[in-house]
Amino acid sequence: MKNKVAALRIAIGLCLLAVLLAAPLTKPVQSFLSIPKTLTLFSNNDLSDALPVFGDGEAVEAIDQEAFQGQSTGKQELVYTVGSIPVKKVAVDVLSDIRIVPGGHSVGVKLHTLGVLVVGHHQVRTAEASVSPGEDAAIYTGDILLKIDEKEIHRMEEVAPLIEKAGKAGKPVSIEVKRGSQTLTAELNPALDDKDKQYRMGLYIRDSAAGIGTMTFYDPASKNYGALGHVISDMDTQKPIEIHDGTIVRSNVTSIQKGNNGKPGEKLAEFSMNRNYIGTITKNSPFGIFGKLESDMRQNEEAKALPIALSEEVKKGPAVIRTVVDGEKIEEFEVEIVNSVPQDHPATKGMIIKVTDKRLLAKTGGIVQGMSGSPIIQDGKLIGAVTHVFVNDPTSGYGVHIEWMLQEAGIDIYKSDKKAS
Repeated sequence: MKNKVAALRIAIGLCLLAVLLAAPLTKPVQSFLSIPKTLTLFSNNDLSDALPVFGDGEAVEAIDQEAFQGQSTGKQELVYTVGSIPVKKVAVDVLSDIRIVPGGHSVGVKLHTLGVLVVGHHQVRTAEASVSPGEDAAIYTGDILLKIDEKEIHRMEEVAPLIEKAGKAGKPVSIEVKRGSQTLTAELNPALDDKDKQYRMGLYIRDSAAGIGTMTFYDPASKNYGALGHVISDMDTQKPIEIHDGTIVRSNVTSIQKGNNGKPGEKLAEFSMNRNYIGTITKNSPFGIFGKLESDMRQNEEAKALPIALSEEVKKGPAVIRTVVDGEKIEEFEVEIVNSVPQDHPATKGMIIKVTDKRLLAKTGGIVQGMSGSPIIQDGKLIGAVTHVFVNDPTSGYGVHIEWMLQEAGIDIYKSDKKAS
């Protein structure tokens, strides 16, 4: 008898364990678990698209449902009920509708560095020996020269006359150097080059950088724009360029070097910094370059402003990118969102995308250099930009979520939240 009771208890226990293990796999429980605790959406969103249905749909009621269907912004509360019993609350933050014009334009970029950037050292052959004044002064590659003898430096051509003057006077120069977040002072003794009789610092320096990229978006109201989706770094130091100012111009794509495994492709384009001026560059950040437009970007097309999607709204599946592969014509090409990570803080790698468009694959092999910044659109919403290509798989690469680029551009999508707080 005792054995039968024990066996029955074991059987009941196993049944209960099976029920507990199987419960999370049932559709109602999965639907319940998928309901978020908090939700942020724009006033143009349909709430039913943003939240999962629990039960048969008729058993779910929402408090203040009309507030979500209208254009009300601010913090609200949504309550899921089964019958008359509340089962879960969702804190909903409704933001003001924002519409941004997607880009896709090919742009030429020129940055002027903050001060003058040190990109290397060299020996100066004097009458007595070869010396390196820059190294002797403990000035390093990647340092930024801000001042020489209290005079601010913005261009390379401003450096030589000051070094020559100090050298002829037989005096060292005092150089204010920016190194990371520190500002230091170095004393450098100019050396007279025995060949050309010019005084030298023994430093290779640079004050600008140029290249091409793609416009991601612009705001028709403020004229603020964002492009590239990633920081511009110096080709020698591999460090982000701290900028003084910069300009963007229209560029014309002349040809494509097709990418293949192990070697990214490249857009080849021509542009002139003296013609087809578009606007200024005021920021070079991990999320791209940003500034203000000073000319019309429509290029004979009626630019249509689109709503944006936050990172939690982006889903796996088809999307399109806008970019130029010939001349200045913007075209749309099909891609697949392979993965997207919802983010509650700025991060540069939020999506993995794969080019699926046969025309683009035939033309470029996938993602190529110069395509960075190409806007990504899904379900009629601007969701982000192409940023990097996978070296070993040029058909795929990373994308950045649009909300972080907008934030860098000074477009505050959370302004309704700030007003409410």
